[in-house]
Amino acid sequence: MADYAKTAAGVLAGVGGEENVQSLVHCATRLRFVLKDEGKANTAAVKSTPGVVTVAQAGGQYQVVIGNDVPDVFAEIGKISKFGGAGSTTAAEEGPKGNLFNRFISMISSIFTPVLWALAGTGLLKAFLAAAVTFGWITTDTSTYAVLNALSDAFINFLPLALAITAARYFKANEWTSLAIAGALLYPTMTVLVGQPDLTFFGIPFTMVSYVSSVIPIIVIVWLQSHAEKFLYAKLPGSIKRFVTPMLVVLFAVPIVFVVIGPISDIIGSGLGGAIGWVFDNAPWAGGAIMGGLWQVFVIFGLHWGLVPLFTLEFQTTGQIALVGPVFAAVLAQAAAVAGVWVRARNKNLKSLAAPATLSGFLAGITEPAIYGINLPLKRPFAFGIVGGAIGGAIIAIGGVFSTAFVVPSGLALPALFGNGNMVMLGIGLLVAIVVPFLLTVIVGFKEPADDATIPAAANDITVLSPLDGTVVKLSETPDAAFADGSLGQGVAIIPRSGALYAPFDAVVAAAFPTGHAIGLRHADGAELLIHVGIDTVKLGGQHFDVKVTTGQQVKAGDLLVEFDAAAIENAGYDLTTPVIITNGELYPEVGTPAAGPIAHGEPLFYAIAVESAIAAK
Repeated sequence: MADYAKTAAGVLAGVGGEENVQSLVHCATRLRFVLKDEGKANTAAVKSTPGVVTVAQAGGQYQVVIGNDVPDVFAEIGKISKFGGAGSTTAAEEGPKGNLFNRFISMISSIFTPVLWALAGTGLLKAFLAAAVTFGWITTDTSTYAVLNALSDAFINFLPLALAITAARYFKANEWTSLAIAGALLYPTMTVLVGQPDLTFFGIPFTMVSYVSSVIPIIVIVWLQSHAEKFLYAKLPGSIKRFVTPMLVVLFAVPIVFVVIGPISDIIGSGLGGAIGWVFDNAPWAGGAIMGGLWQVFVIFGLHWGLVPLFTLEFQTTGQIALVGPVFAAVLAQAAAVAGVWVRARNKNLKSLAAPATLSGFLAGITEPAIYGINLPLKRPFAFGIVGGAIGGAIIAIGGVFSTAFVVPSGLALPALFGNGNMVMLGIGLLVAIVVPFLLTVIVGFKEPADDATIPAAANDITVLSPLDGTVVKLSETPDAAFADGSLGQGVAIIPRSGALYAPFDAVVAAAFPTGHAIGLRHADGAELLIHVGIDTVKLGGQHFDVKVTTGQQVKAGDLLVEFDAAAIENAGYDLTTPVIITNGELYPEVGTPAAGPIAHGEPLFYAIAVESAIAAK
């Protein structure tokens, strides 16, 4: 049974502790942190925490991918910190702002994440109800249908109420005042004015638009509310500011929405909805191919949150969502690719990882375990999934398929598409999205690890290339007991045949000894490597060594680090056997498939196996 408390504690410690967290929310599979200083986060430690799939840093957020259990881990974080509860959706005022695009992505994800599951759950119920009507299992003139329709449709209709709360928490406004504003937008006597002519407010003409399912107006007005409240709290006497502030905010905010923000947002929404409709009417294959092919790429970088408002805007303006149809192809294609890995793989550990990832992808639409754990590390399956998703998405879009509910695309959510568009094209598109990546993965295949110890199951397993031209020997053959018995770290040794030392992977130079006899490197995933040129060569005081890099310098695999005069060093009586070892064994306890015999620099030397993979292999 998963230990959510242990995962929560490990993640919180790894990101730099509670004091380094500005805000925290979670989505379907990820803990989404905004950190005050990402440099204080130990990414390698977070990745090695049991229950963590990987870490993605995108959209101004530090995203810890958990999978289906993310709500449980989120809840446990709430028990040991002030984060993890409803109030954790806050603006990152003290954290790094980043560029405007990253700030927008961060804002959207923070505002929408808390309502995602309710939106998806009620949307799925709406999809099943629509399917029931399509197949004649229930009729729309019954009270049963009326009840089911109300409880499945109410949340998205009154979405501004929910967004008022989450936006208020993000912008640090009074959420109850925000709720009062949203309530006025949806008040029954106001909704009946939609479309009526000659409306005025104290002589100012305005056009009443529908705020049902709207997104832009409430977010904009809550942002303005947050600034107004700060001003009023600072200026009003303490005896009256607590009740006068909300009165004044509501008094001015609601008319501003009706007169200015609402009509402008309606124009923007109609324009975006029209643009989406134009693409899917005139070049549906292009829109479908983009959504089907690139959706999972957007997910990896957290950029898909920028498209979520478009889904709701399209629904608000047209009552349907054409964008979501091709996304079904994208999700099922990656699930099919990992199913191909499950079928083709001979490695028992790889098959055991692929099985649950396949089921999770097909049934629930949760593809992170498949993508980060298998498809991306193996490369080809991920590419095959993109191909299948693009072709399938294009076919689905050509068929004019759309959804009438906001759902998380998955096998279970397919009823959302039933009866909406050409069902034959939907079937063909889904079939292609599944069959193409599955067959490509099974037939073309992928480079499969030779044994359980070398499976790239965790994103932070890394390949160490040879830094030298020479001959590889076992570390135990090193004429230095501290290296030979592995007490300083696991690895191998190389007897050089030339005097050039190269970087074995992309890294930061953690230590460039002025004597030139040793170099310490730190991989982006946290692995720390020591290359010690010769035994006791520190006694040369730098003689015969020429160091080409400095501490803190970024280097790429193959960059020249040190030049040394091998003949002169040996003539001085020193053994040139060079240990290459991983020094942080708590994170990388094993090395896999070490090379032996002659080797050239740049050729694979060994795999550094992360602790999570080492445990899984056992």
